Amino acid sequence: MKPFLFKILMNIYPPYWGTGISVHRIAPDFKEIVVQMKLRWYNVNYVRTHFGGSLYAMTDPFYMLMLIRILGKDYIVWDKSACIDFIKPGKGKVTAHFVLTDPIIEAIKEQTANGQKYFQHLEVDIKDEKDEIVAKVKRVLYIRQKNKYNH
Repeated sequence: MKPFLFKILMNIYPPYWGTGISVHRIAPDFKEIVVQMKLRWYNVNYVRTHFGGSLYAMTDPFYMLMLIRILGKDYIVWDKSACIDFIKPGKGKVTAHFVLTDPIIEAIKEQTANGQKYFQHLEVDIKDEKDEIVAKVKRVLYIRQKNKYNH
């Protein structure tokens, strides 16, 4: 699927559309995705800042989808776990910038070369318009080659 079509589909996906989460940019090689969310009446919490669940949702499942596109159909990629650390109240527009570098991708291929499962740890910061960190999200992805998958 082309990045342009992927972006459109993600932006009309009801859980994102309904919370105001939007995919702002996708690199042609899927190694970078930028996701944003503006503060709206429907995604605000009791104290008039971004609802924590929406901040968390901004990061799900982008690393998994990126790796599926980059590694191809010969790999199994699943989100295994995640945690969020709220640093400061989120106000205005917030942004999550996902990046997968060539060294990370090569390490994944190397770690899964013999059919073993591999748990890749990745982090993404959610930042406000002042480029200050609102939340830090740590994600763990399960990765394994399909053709070498042993039950």
